[in-house]
Parts: sequence; C-alpha cells; structure tokens
Amino acid sequence: MAVLELVDIKLENNIGTITLNNQRKLNSIGDALVNDLITAFDEMEDAQAQVVVLRAQPGVKVWSAGHDISELPDGRRDPLGYHDSLEKLLRRVQDFPAPVIAMVEGTVWGGACDLCISCDIVICADDTTFAITPAKLGLPYNASGLVHFINVVGPQKAKEMFFTARPILSREALNSRMVNHVVKRDEIEEFTYRIAGTVTENAPLAVRALKRQFRHLLSGQMLSSETFEDIQGMRREVYDSQDYREGLQAFKEKRKPNFKGY
Repeated sequence: MAVLELVDIKLENNIGTITLNNQRKLNSIGDALVNDLITAFDEMEDAQAQVVVLRAQPGVKVWSAGHDISELPDGRRDPLGYHDSLEKLLRRVQDFPAPVIAMVEGTVWGGACDLCISCDIVICADDTTFAITPAKLGLPYNASGLVHFINVVGPQKAKEMFFTARPILSREALNSRMVNHVVKRDEIEEFTYRIAGTVTENAPLAVRALKRQFRHLLSGQMLSSETFEDIQGMRREVYDSQDYREGLQAFKEKRKPNFKGY
C-alpha cells in the first residue's frame, strides 16, 4: 500500500484502517489531508477491503479541528461549493463500496462532524464532543450539508446545533442519532474492531449492494430509471452469486457460511 504523508493505512483480515496523522494541524481538513484520504480510500477499494475504520491516532484530544480555515477563500466565492476539498472527501466516503466505520476520540469540530456522519457507523468515546461551528465563523454552510444533518439528527436538533454552535456531549450525540455507540475510551478500539470483524463475516456482495441502496435511498431524491436499474443490477449480481447459494446451504446445514465475495 502507498506511503502517505498525513494518513497511515493498513489492511488486515479484510479490515482496512485509515488513520489521520496530521496532529501538527490537529487533523484539520485541508487539500493535502483530503488528497491523502482519497488516495487511501482508493487503495482500500483496489484491495477490496470489506470494511474500513476511519480513526485518529490513539488517545488524541482533537480528532479533527474541522475545515482548514486558512484555505477558505476571502470572499466573493462560495467557500463550500461542490468542488471544495471537504465535499469531495464526503462524497468519496459515501460512495465507497464497503461500509466505513468512524472511530472517534476527542473533540470533533465543524466539517469533521460532517465527515463522521458521512460514515456508515459512528462509534465514539464517552468523552467525545461534537460541535458544528459555521455560525461562529460567519460561514454559509451549504444546502447539501444541511440536508445531510437533517437526515441524520432531524430538523430540530440540526437547527439547534447550527444556531448555537455549542459542543454536544457523546450521550447527547447518541440520543440525537449522530452516533451508533458510546464506549469507554480504553475499550473503544477493541469494540470497534469487533464490529468491523462482524461485518467481514457476512457476504461481501450483499453488504456492498446494501450500502449502494442506502446511498440512493438516503439521497432524498426520487429514483431515476437509471438508478433503479443500477440497484436492480447489483441485486441480481448478489442473488446470482455463489455466496447467495452458500449462505442458504449453510443455513440449512446449521453451519457458518464460507463466503468468497463472488
């Protein structure tokens, strides 16, 4: 796998790990970090990782400081347009074919909150806080980002988070559906990789098809005929697969299935 400057990557037992490693800038999301992250996800896709854990270095106080403010335009241009580096990263995570698990320790600021909820599963330490802070910067957050938060936490909680810009604690994030699990900091790594391992026990084609369907259905848009055919094509690939037949046979024989990914 590639050696990257701001990100560490490894693949073990079909579980990919992408680790933010730019503590000098508190893992702020700028062009350089985004480019490394996108390269890391490309590597994981080429290696056919069945699940990816996105994390920071163990024990950090700041998981990510959010958007790199030094790279935002001074004015007269949308700072968070479609081609902004953060937006490219969010789409890459959402479009990654396998599930992505965010393992979160420390504080999470601004656009890094959007990165977390772009992952399929979010597991955070019990002392984690999340703060979405564009109002403190006079920053007009983009509509797609607002819709994303509304879809995850609901309109009332989304408005409170954006209007007040106050940090919310892990338990509040759990109650607001931002995160799936809150775990003690000294237990989070074992817990996260146990969840990841459970994903790898399932049929890879089926999991990928499910993720693609969730992506389309959560977009808030009516399905076009092309999208519908894309979903149906993936479903056909699954029920025509050897894994599908193996899953049924293993169930009948009351044994653990041996999935091959085809």
